[in-house]
Amino acid sequence: MFYHAKELQFNARISKPDPKFASLLLEQFGGVNGELKAAMQYFTQAFAARQPYPEKYDMLMDIAIEEFSHLEIVGATIQMLMNGVNGELKDISEQSEIMQMVTGKAGKEGLIHDAMTNPLFLGVSGGSPSVTNSQGVPWSGYYVDANGELTVDLRSDIAAETRAKITYEYLMQFTDDPEVKETLKFLMTREIAHHQMFEAALATLEPNFPPGVIQGDPRYTNLYFNMSRGEDARGPWNEGASPILGEPWQYIDDPEQVVRATNGLRDQQPQDAAMSMEEAQKKSKEISDLRSKEVKGAVPKGSNQWSKYD
Repeated sequence: MFYHAKELQFNARISKPDPKFASLLLEQFGGVNGELKAAMQYFTQAFAARQPYPEKYDMLMDIAIEEFSHLEIVGATIQMLMNGVNGELKDISEQSEIMQMVTGKAGKEGLIHDAMTNPLFLGVSGGSPSVTNSQGVPWSGYYVDANGELTVDLRSDIAAETRAKITYEYLMQFTDDPEVKETLKFLMTREIAHHQMFEAALATLEPNFPPGVIQGDPRYTNLYFNMSRGEDARGPWNEGASPILGEPWQYIDDPEQVVRATNGLRDQQPQDAAMSMEEAQKKSKEISDLRSKEVKGAVPKGSNQWSKYD
């Protein structure tokens, strides 16, 4: 169950109305990297974790609800930045500020530009937050990544927090309001905190690489294909040992020749791989049994209930 505390988590303020920045800020209300996306993603992921990983369920739900509180902060800020516009839209007299905007060529062109950029913001929502991005594109469930596999979901969450953080960084460049910047800085900083929480949770799931249960084919895990012509770049991604499996990278300078010589890589043999083919198959089976027992063991046979009421 949910309770709504009427006070915001962070005391959002503005110095003055700014409808143009309000439109930009919609990106974090209903955009692909926004607060609604984050809240729904973690909320959805939590269901699969509820019984096998109750501590991860608790974390995902806590962060999801915090993201909803951030959505409220963004929505409140948008509403304050649009202060007075909704009232102007209700003023049908020709002396209203909205009507005066369309006088003269520059005014008409400005209004047309704003309408083309996000036609729903003024034309439909009346300046209140709408569940769209800054271009008026409706929020979509396709934004949500939930695979039912925590080693995958937590990595998606780390990436989501990273993208949201950089979006706030960019948005801060488009306002000179110190009060708004304080709000954006708070929201940006919470992305950093959540990133660390997801990293820490992922580290408790051992083994967690590669994601899922099936190990990679040792014939291909440490191959680097030089797929472009020109000056080659070398670095820890294609020379030395791979960062997680610790396998020496096999740099294939002429992929076409190797592919032909190995019958389309089917005859490729493992080279300095961390595991043999047999060992990889054995480890896949071991992890499969471990994960399956974790999930099955947490679900009672017969009747089941989600919560216990003391």
